[in-house]
Amino acid sequence: MLSFDLSFRQLICASIVLHATLLAYGHWQDTHLVVKYTDIDYVVFSDASRYLTQGLSPYTRTTYRYTPLLAQMLTPNIYLHESFGKWVFTGANLLIGILIQKILRLRGMSESRAVKFNAIWLLNPIVANISTRGNAESVIGAMVLGSFYLIMKKRTGWGAFLYGLSVHFKTYPIVYSVALLVLMDRQYGDSQDNVTAAVQDEKSQESSGYYSSNRSELTKSVRPNVATKALRDLIDFVTWRRVQFGLLSGGWFFLITGLMYYIYGYEFLFETYLYHITRKDHRHNFSFWFYNIYLTFTSPTGTLVGVLTFVPQLALVFAIGCCFGKDIFFCAFLQTFAFVAWNKVCTAQYFMWYIVFLPLLIPNLAGNPRMGLKSKGRNMLLGWVVSQGLWLSQAYKLEFLGLNTFWNLFLASGLMYATNVWILVELISGADYEPIFGERGVIRRVWATQA
Repeated sequence: MLSFDLSFRQLICASIVLHATLLAYGHWQDTHLVVKYTDIDYVVFSDASRYLTQGLSPYTRTTYRYTPLLAQMLTPNIYLHESFGKWVFTGANLLIGILIQKILRLRGMSESRAVKFNAIWLLNPIVANISTRGNAESVIGAMVLGSFYLIMKKRTGWGAFLYGLSVHFKTYPIVYSVALLVLMDRQYGDSQDNVTAAVQDEKSQESSGYYSSNRSELTKSVRPNVATKALRDLIDFVTWRRVQFGLLSGGWFFLITGLMYYIYGYEFLFETYLYHITRKDHRHNFSFWFYNIYLTFTSPTGTLVGVLTFVPQLALVFAIGCCFGKDIFFCAFLQTFAFVAWNKVCTAQYFMWYIVFLPLLIPNLAGNPRMGLKSKGRNMLLGWVVSQGLWLSQAYKLEFLGLNTFWNLFLASGLMYATNVWILVELISGADYEPIFGERGVIRRVWATQA
C-alpha cells in the first residue's frame, strides 16, 4: 500500500495530469519517431468511424471486429479531433477510480485508506499507457464495475442494463454471470424475510417436539437421494431476483445485438462474435497456445485446438464463480485472471481486465498474515513482471531484429503460464473470502475496523 497522503480529489487531479502528460508525449512520438505511440487498434477504430460518417458499414474497415456502437461513439475523432477517443478512454479510467472509491467506502473503509488503494488504479502507469495509446478496455471496465456497484446498491434493473451492454461490447464479461447469480442468493433483496420466517417456523416445530419424537423415522423415510437433492438445490437456486436479473440483462443484450444485426446483418454477427470462437491468431502473443496455433495455422487441427482451448478456460471460470461468487470482486479478479491466462490470445491490454479489480482485492490480502504482502505478495508481483520481461525480450528479437525466436517465445509463454497458475493457486488458498452481503442483504462493512 502506498505511503503518501492524498485526498481523493488530489488523487483524481494527479491521475488527470498523468494521463494528459502521456497524451502529450504520445502526440510528440507519433509525430517525430518511426515507432508510433498510438496503438493500431485506435487506427482501426478511427477508420471504422470514418466509414460511418460516409454512410458505410464500419466493417468496410478490415480487422474491425467490435460493435458498431464503439465506432459510433468515436465519430468525433473525425469531426472534432483525432485524439477525442483517447480522452474518452481517459475519462473511463477516472470513472472507474470513482467507482472503486465508492465501493471501498461502502464496505467500510475510511476515505484516506481507500485513496491509497485506489491509487493502484488511478496512478498505474500500465493502465494510463494502455488507455492513452487508444485501447478501449477502460470503457468495458467501467461498464462492468458500474454494473457491480449498482447491483450492490440493489438497483438490479440498471445493473442488468449496464451488464447486458458490457457483454454486447465485448463478450468476456459473460464469465461473471454465474458469480452474479450466486451473489443474488436469498439474502439479496426482499426474499430474506421469507427465509427468516421459514427458519422460525422450523424452530417452532422443533421446540414443539415434532422433530425430536420422529427424527429417526423421518431421517430414514425422507432421506433424499443424490438426484432428489440436486433437484431441490436447483429449485432453491431459482429466485425472483435471479430470474429478474437474467431476463433483464439477457433482454437488453439481445435487444441491442438484434438492432445491430438488423442494421448491419450477418457481417456484424460474424466479425463481432463468431470470429472470436474460431479465431486462429498466429502472431506471437503472451498466450501459451500461440505456438501450437502458429505451427498448425493452415491445418484443420489448428481450428479444432482453437475451439477446444475454451473447454478448460470456461470450466475453470465457472467453478470459481460457483465457489466465490458471494464475494463478487474477489471472484471477478480470479475469474478474469484465469480467463486471460488460459485464453488462446493474450496481449497487454487484456491485463486491464483484471487490474481493474486489483484495488478491491488487495484489502483482502493486506491484513492477512497467511499472504504477507511484503513477502509473498512481492514475490507474486516480481514473478509476474519478470516472466513478462523474459517474453518481451524474445519478442523484441523476433519483431525488430528478425531473429527466429519462436521456440524461446514458447518457453517464455510457458513460464508466464506457470507463473499465473502459481499466483492463482496462492490467491485461492491464501486470500480472505469476504461475502458482500450479510444478514437480510445488508452490505458487510468488513474493513470498518481495520487500521
